[in-house]
Amino acid sequence: MSKELAGKVALVTGGSRGIGAAIVRRLAQDGAHVAFTYVSQPEKAAEMAKAVQTLGVRALAIRADSVDPTAVVAAVEKTASELGGLDILVNNAGVVAVAPIEEFKLEDFDRTMAINVRAVFVATQAAVRHMKEGGRVITIGSCNADRMPFAGGAVYAMSKSALVGLVKGLARDLGPRGITINNIQPGPVDTDMNPANGPSAEALKGFMALKHYGHAEDVAGMVAYLANSGAGFVTGASLTIDGGFNA
Repeated sequence: MSKELAGKVALVTGGSRGIGAAIVRRLAQDGAHVAFTYVSQPEKAAEMAKAVQTLGVRALAIRADSVDPTAVVAAVEKTASELGGLDILVNNAGVVAVAPIEEFKLEDFDRTMAINVRAVFVATQAAVRHMKEGGRVITIGSCNADRMPFAGGAVYAMSKSALVGLVKGLARDLGPRGITINNIQPGPVDTDMNPANGPSAEALKGFMALKHYGHAEDVAGMVAYLANSGAGFVTGASLTIDGGFNA
């Protein structure tokens, strides 16, 4: 059976756990060689790379903190050098800091913007230098860009809202080159950062039309769609996958 992404090379930032890990696995299952970045737990990252290789593709774990723009660019260059190019970039790395406005620390503001916004720009800028026609840039945003239903999340919501404008604008830059860029906006997804049995779970389910969390594989499936040739006419879009959180 032919695989849609056979021979393609992908880089997933923050790809060692949660949604990022599911994306890495799905792209590999579809035939892509996959590099991913991680910040800590090198043994776990190495184990994941070995597991991905059992799918018959090459895998590369790269230690890089998205708060550091130099490390982000280096991860892109290492991917292109060692895997022979770059066709797909998934900007998945992100952080969440929640606090009342009176208590929100400036260092948390700066870190949120550095990872959730600046690193997306930096990685994209570096990646598209390697991409040919048919290249794909996919950013993982949040449904909170459109709806923030509780106090303390203003900075996080702002960082994810910024991606909407960035993606729309970059679609104009990249369109003439045949490269698409899109933004996926997940709602509550069962991961170690926001478990389905966590302290906020019942409150979040109350906002949803479907009264259950999504799975990381749900988001990975949407990434796979945007990465393949069937989505070649989709660009500059923000696609929501949130169980009706924003309905």
